[in-house]
Amino acid sequence: MACGRSLDVLGLGDEQAAALGVRLGIVRVASLAAITLLCGAATAAAGPISFVGLVVPHVFRLVIGPDQRRLLPLSIVGGPALVLAADVMGRVITRPDEIEAGVVTAFIGAPVLLALVVVRRGR
Repeated sequence: MACGRSLDVLGLGDEQAAALGVRLGIVRVASLAAITLLCGAATAAAGPISFVGLVVPHVFRLVIGPDQRRLLPLSIVGGPALVLAADVMGRVITRPDEIEAGVVTAFIGAPVLLALVVVRRGR
């Protein structure tokens, strides 16, 4: 969240960001460190539910645009909502058995990720 404004400016390109006073190296290192630590902690706590981190921010970016200050809070809420929905679907679909949430997110995330790739290539 602390890097949101700098990441927005960095989206304009390196030259424009440097001209606007963004310290490129510090923003990149801080963002990489935060992403690595948060992804590692989330994977250790929840297991490898891989498509949540890939799909949720990209879907929200298509809906609300590239503003990181709005994208990050929505992703913070949207990621757990997707995992909760996947867990509920996994429990309901094969009652009384259960499908793991990671499998359900893969079935949800793979087509969405492919659609995002197709949409991006079309632009």
